[in-house]
Amino acid sequence: MAKSHPGNGPAGFPKALKLPNGRNVTVRLIGYEDKVGILAFARSLPHDDLLFLRTDITEPEVVEEWLSNVKKGNTATVVAEFDGKIVGYSSVHTDQARWTRRVGEIRVQVAPAFRGSGLGRHLAAEIFKIGQERGVKKMAAMMTPDQAGARAAFDKLGFQVEALLQDWVIDRDGHPRDLLIMSHDLEGLSDQISA
Repeated sequence: MAKSHPGNGPAGFPKALKLPNGRNVTVRLIGYEDKVGILAFARSLPHDDLLFLRTDITEPEVVEEWLSNVKKGNTATVVAEFDGKIVGYSSVHTDQARWTRRVGEIRVQVAPAFRGSGLGRHLAAEIFKIGQERGVKKMAAMMTPDQAGARAAFDKLGFQVEALLQDWVIDRDGHPRDLLIMSHDLEGLSDQISA
């Protein structure tokens, strides 16, 4: 099991989690040793999922930068492991610019075989807690409007639509896409995100 980096998040990891489908997963903080595991996870995702990732986590240098940001404290990431393989993650990414440093961008990705099991919701709840401990006051989620599953998941977590920006992003196939920005105020966070 990988060790967590100091400053990556709160104590209490790893955590055992039994999903409603009976599978037992381990939830823990990401470590540098997870580079190969994250690459394998990313490369196992369906093409449609990869179209909409903000960064290409199938590329080793992108994962290297991600792990470097974890070490620097700009990103916190929690991974879910099943049978020694990463099957999901959630991250909070913070900008060090003074005017946006209290806003964190949340990213959640779960392997298709684990979707609908509550794993994504649990990972989001863990990253919300870490964000709060780091002083994040608002969480933002960014996606394209045609990512109906992602939007529904963030709706359930209490996110609200902030903006729709037309032709704001280009997918991996070079097509322009609209960008939907949703947010959630972490101050006074309710039990709705509890797993």
